[in-house]
Amino acid sequence: MRTTSGKTIRVDIRRSMLGRARGLGAAHEGARTWWAQRVTALALVPLTLWFIATMIGLEGTDRAGVRAWLHAPVSLVLLLCLILATFWHMALGLCEVIEDYVHQGALRLTLLLGVRAACVLLGLLCTVAALRLGL
Repeated sequence: MRTTSGKTIRVDIRRSMLGRARGLGAAHEGARTWWAQRVTALALVPLTLWFIATMIGLEGTDRAGVRAWLHAPVSLVLLLCLILATFWHMALGLCEVIEDYVHQGALRLTLLLGVRAACVLLGLLCTVAALRLGL
């Protein structure tokens, strides 16, 4: 059978439905990303609520007060966890959108690399800023 584009499509009617579909399914990579998105989203809920409540409590505080708050090990560790979870979750989500909706190979690869690089760089920038204030 020939299509309008001139390509030949071969249909083997002797194969079962499973045999025809084999090799066209999942690449067994989605489960890891799916779980990572759910775990980071679950971690972000209490971390974000903690951060908002803390920022409301620190309203009107000067730089010395924020440094004193960030010198506490629990505050610094929770802030670093918030930064890590936020940028990891963002990278996973944006890469998922790019993989689903960008179909051109070179553009897809460029966007995926750009998103991952931007998330790593912004995450490192935030981490360094928090560590400079906290240490």
